[in-house]
Amino acid sequence: MVWTLTLAAPLAAQMPPGVERQRAARERQQSALAARQESAQSRSLERQRESVEKQKEQMVERAPGFFALPWPEPPRLSSLMRSVVPDCERLPEGQIEAIVEQSARESALEPALLRAVMRRESGFYPCAVSRAGAMGLMQLMPATAAGLGVANPFDPQENARAGSRFLRQMLERYGGNLALALGAYNAGPAQVDRSGSVPPLRETQDYVRHILTELNTPLWGGGP
Repeated sequence: MVWTLTLAAPLAAQMPPGVERQRAARERQQSALAARQESAQSRSLERQRESVEKQKEQMVERAPGFFALPWPEPPRLSSLMRSVVPDCERLPEGQIEAIVEQSARESALEPALLRAVMRRESGFYPCAVSRAGAMGLMQLMPATAAGLGVANPFDPQENARAGSRFLRQMLERYGGNLALALGAYNAGPAQVDRSGSVPPLRETQDYVRHILTELNTPLWGGGP
């Protein structure tokens, strides 16, 4: 009878007090660690959202230009534009090259072309946001990012791969004419279709001219 009562007693009552205290302490530590991790993730997402909103507000208040961030070697950008400071670190050169090589290979593009577009679009800052709402390394508009299945436009690799696919689509749409493809990338294909050439927008004309010059490609010429 005594043996049966001992087995039927609750397990916690049979454990030595020291063991029970250790178990309770471990559970409290695990709960505290999970809470800290959840809090850290929440703060990280909130900082990213605040960074994006801050850059949008800076551009609306300071300048009417399209791009929210300066390039590493800005071509005739105003001092007002250069004063907008990115709220993230520029990607290291090694990481840029790895992303460019992989994305260019997947989309059958020349790495030099993709690198030039990326430099012009964001200056290699993955948190870049334009006044119009374009995001990330390749400055994807929300609708374009959604159409390409982008889950996180601020993820450098995902953004670059989607941007390179879109650029390849534009090249195919305009028969390999690089100038028209770049014009469509910057201003949208509707603008190119409407004008039948590089859109007569100063920003787009400068954009295409700068990239073609960097690639030593004849202005308004063909492409890959």
